[in-house]
Amino acid sequence: MANLLVTGGAGFIGGNFVHFWNAKHPDDVVIVLDALTYAGNRSTLDGAPRCELVVGDIRDTDLVKKLLREQAIDTIVHFAAESHVDRSITGPDAFIDTNILGTNSLLKAARAVWIDGDGRDHRFHHISTDEVFGSLSMDDPAFSETTPYAPNSPYSASKAASDHLVRAYHHTYGLNVTTSNCSNNYGPYQYPEKLIPLFFLNALSGKPLPIYGDGMNVRDWLHVEDHCRGIEACLEKGVPGETYNIGGGAELPNMAVIDAVCREVDLAFADIDGLDARYPSAPAAKGQNSDSLKTFVTDRAGHDRRYAIDESKARSELGYSASHSFDDGLHQTLRWYLDNEHWWRPLMSDQSGTR
Repeated sequence: MANLLVTGGAGFIGGNFVHFWNAKHPDDVVIVLDALTYAGNRSTLDGAPRCELVVGDIRDTDLVKKLLREQAIDTIVHFAAESHVDRSITGPDAFIDTNILGTNSLLKAARAVWIDGDGRDHRFHHISTDEVFGSLSMDDPAFSETTPYAPNSPYSASKAASDHLVRAYHHTYGLNVTTSNCSNNYGPYQYPEKLIPLFFLNALSGKPLPIYGDGMNVRDWLHVEDHCRGIEACLEKGVPGETYNIGGGAELPNMAVIDAVCREVDLAFADIDGLDARYPSAPAAKGQNSDSLKTFVTDRAGHDRRYAIDESKARSELGYSASHSFDDGLHQTLRWYLDNEHWWRPLMSDQSGTR
């Protein structure tokens, strides 16, 4: 039995992890610490048993220390982060505050309670991103755990800094840490500023599908449930001080992802009775193809061309492999959004973003 503190657990990946962990480890206690910024949503945790939400900021070191002591926390799973590259370009300060200073606050609290305090067995698992490695050419090998860091956006730079802090607290103070660097996640509960939910919901509403540049930037796509399985493997089998790449095995150009989204929307209108009446503005409701909404826009500043994940270390040392094909995962994701309009509809007034 473990007592987990999940930071950012009312967000997309964190919320999915809470549901995953509750299902796989029903006897464990999960405390969620979330500031409920625009991307945090209480309703994401609906139906999660043995989960308590504490509304607070990871930069509040005293609050974190109090939770670690009073809840007898032995495991921190750190998701809390500002994560949208577009927002980091227009407002980098929030990324410095949350991703760097917030991570340092958590590490200080963990050190005070676990190292300088009672010396209990513990684990601090830090969720990072493949974006810290920079951009690959089409001929370059995929990112491995030894690829030099070369972040190109304020977001990826802030995550790189937080990765280095986590490493330093292990080597300097003996904190038992692991880090995982994941590729692009998709699935239920994703805030509609990211490519897949944004394009799904724009296609349902008959809004433009804004595509950066030529649409040929390449990403590896990871279903969020597979990511949760990878984190579980890191917690159970990961070696303190080590990092692990978690990928989805679906390296695709953005245009291929957008085409797949359009096909899924069009198929849904052909398969589901009454969908035309629910979304009358969608091209598919009028018998047209959703790809008619494609609109090319000026490319994002500093837009990385390609990311790719070499997950051989996680496969050989942790037994991790992705279980969702991209096509099946995308189909399941669209059906989740169609079945959960009550969750995403209130968020649409604040959504923004292009790919």
